[in-house]
Amino acid sequence: MDTTETECLIKPKYLSHDEGRNVKYLKHEQVFTLESGEQLPEIEIAYTTYGTLNKEQSNVVWMCHAYTANSDPVDWWPGMVGEGKFFDPANYFIVCANILGSCYGSTGPLSIDPRTGEPYFLNFPQVTVRDQVKAHELLRQYLGIGKIYVVLGCSIGGHQALEWTIMNPDIFEHAIYVATNAVNTPWVTAFNESQRLAIQADATFFENRPDGGANGMKAARSMALISYRNRFAYNETQAEDDTEKTDNYKASSYQQHQGDKLVNRFNAYSYYYLSKALDSHNVGRDRGGYQKALAQIKAKSLIISISSDILFTTDDQQLIHKHIPGSQLVMLESFYGHDGFLLEFERQNRIYKEFLGI
Repeated sequence: MDTTETECLIKPKYLSHDEGRNVKYLKHEQVFTLESGEQLPEIEIAYTTYGTLNKEQSNVVWMCHAYTANSDPVDWWPGMVGEGKFFDPANYFIVCANILGSCYGSTGPLSIDPRTGEPYFLNFPQVTVRDQVKAHELLRQYLGIGKIYVVLGCSIGGHQALEWTIMNPDIFEHAIYVATNAVNTPWVTAFNESQRLAIQADATFFENRPDGGANGMKAARSMALISYRNRFAYNETQAEDDTEKTDNYKASSYQQHQGDKLVNRFNAYSYYYLSKALDSHNVGRDRGGYQKALAQIKAKSLIISISSDILFTTDDQQLIHKHIPGSQLVMLESFYGHDGFLLEFERQNRIYKEFLGI
C-alpha cells in the first residue's frame, strides 16, 4: 500500500475548530475501486486524532461523522469530546476521518482529478457507505490500529459504524449506533430526492464551478432541517411574540439563516453526492439480506433511539436491535428530534457511562 501524508489539495472553510491545524492527510496513491466497479486513480483522506494510543491498543475510540460534518469531533460534538468531556483525550485515542465525497479534505467532487488536472465536479463517481468504510480501513491500517475499543456513529455516521462492524467484526470491542438505520427507507430517500431537485433547479449547479448550486443547496438545507427537528420543536422555538404580524416570521428567518450558514461552509456537489451515498445504504446488499448481515456483528452493541426523531424513526433502531446478537436498545428522550444527538449531552453521558461500565 503506497500511502504518504501530504498537504490537502483543497483548503475548504471550517476544516476543524482550529482552522485545520490538527487535521492530517493520508494520500493513497493507488487505484481505489468503488463498489460500483468505477475507479478513483487515487484518494486522499483527511483525519483528526486526539490523545495517545496506549501500548495495549485498548483505548481507541473511532468516531464516524454525520452528513455535513468534518473530521474534527471537537468541532461538531463539543459537548462530548475534549478535555474534561466524556470522550477525553487524556483517556482515549480518538480518531475521526472525513468521509469520501465530502469537502473537508477527503477526496470529493471538488478534488482534482489527476487524469485531467481539473476538479471532478459532476464527473465524480457515485460512492456508497461501503466505499467510505473501505477508506476508513485504509486509514486504520496506516495508523497501525489492530483493535478498536469503541466505534461510534450518529445518523449516517451510524451507517458507517454498522457497515464496518459487519465488514471486519473481529476488531471491535464495543459499537454505539445512534439515530440510524440498517437499510435506508423510502421515507428518507424521498427527503433526499426533494433536496436534490432543489439543487438541480439551480442552473449554476451544471456550470461546474466551486459555488455552483449554492442557492439550490440553501433550499435543500431548509428542507432537511424540517426532518432534523419536528413540529413540536419548531412550534416552541420559533413561536411569535407579535401576534399581529403578517410577514417576516421567526421560522422564515431561521430557515434562511441556516441555509446561508451551510452555503458558507459546504458545497452543493458534495451535498448531492453524499445524499446519494445515504440512499445507497443497505447492510444486507450482497450479504443475503440485512438479517444475516447484522447477525455477523460481534461487538458489544448499543443502539440509541431518539424518541422524537421523524427521520430515522424508532422502528429503524428496533430492527437493528432485533438482529444484532446481545445488543442493547436505549431510548434517548429528546424534544429536538433527530438533532437530539447533537444537543442532549448529559443524557448521552449517562447512557454511555452505563454501557461501557465506567
